[in-house]
Amino acid sequence: MPENPTSFASRAGRARGAAFAVEDLHFAYPTGQPVFRSLSLQARAGEFITLVGPSGCGKTTLVNLLSGFLAPGGGRITIDSQPVSPELPALGYVFQSPQLFPWLDVLDNVCFGLRMRRNGDLSACRQKARQFLALVGLEGAAGRHPHQLSGGMQQRVALARALVLEPTLLLMDEPFAALDAITRAGLNDQLLRLAGELGQTVVFITHDVEEAVYLADRVLVLGMAPDGIACELTIDLPRPRSQRATRQHPRYAEACTILMERISAIIASAPGRILGGSGVQAP
Repeated sequence: MPENPTSFASRAGRARGAAFAVEDLHFAYPTGQPVFRSLSLQARAGEFITLVGPSGCGKTTLVNLLSGFLAPGGGRITIDSQPVSPELPALGYVFQSPQLFPWLDVLDNVCFGLRMRRNGDLSACRQKARQFLALVGLEGAAGRHPHQLSGGMQQRVALARALVLEPTLLLMDEPFAALDAITRAGLNDQLLRLAGELGQTVVFITHDVEEAVYLADRVLVLGMAPDGIACELTIDLPRPRSQRATRQHPRYAEACTILMERISAIIASAPGRILGGSGVQAP
């Protein structure tokens, strides 16, 4: 599909996101099982990339490599031309579960990273945290504790905690997978709005093909390890996106069908290498 200039390009001119490059990456587990061989990938500033593929293909491993939590066995990863490390201020993370501190209220959970970075005094940290809670619609929940929140609200706190540090590359590992469909759709829309306003580059793992298409400028399909990127698809859908208009767009259904066909071909070609089922949700 050709790229729609109203989608990625219109945002790239004002993007404050980070460009990153993965060059000739090699990685294997301590057991010796290879995960990636000669993987290369580039992302432009402000681009929204989604990763899909069968279980065991290395999606989470790739994000852990991008974050610097794992070190490659060969090759290199750079973010805005700097070697990657977990301490880079460019990086922000949102995980599968919210990972909130149960003894802290919502405001102090969002403040936590700012305080660890010694980014201003406590009053300034809390003021900034309130601003980002407002961005995710939780300004009224600042004094609550995690157990008093729904799953969707907890993930919005986790998102605010990542965004308050103003990362230029946001890494998201199936952050909405455990949520019901209505909450998930709302968070998808909120994420797109925030990414557009703040300009981050986003890498988002999902097993849901429809979610991948709805969010992305570009979808990367990983083959079975150690094959790396089997194919990619540029998503030619206008922005801003909406649940009704976007999902009714003919190119939306076309993109979902193309991706499912390609993932199905990967699964069919290596049935003995699929771990725990396909791990892909069909439309």
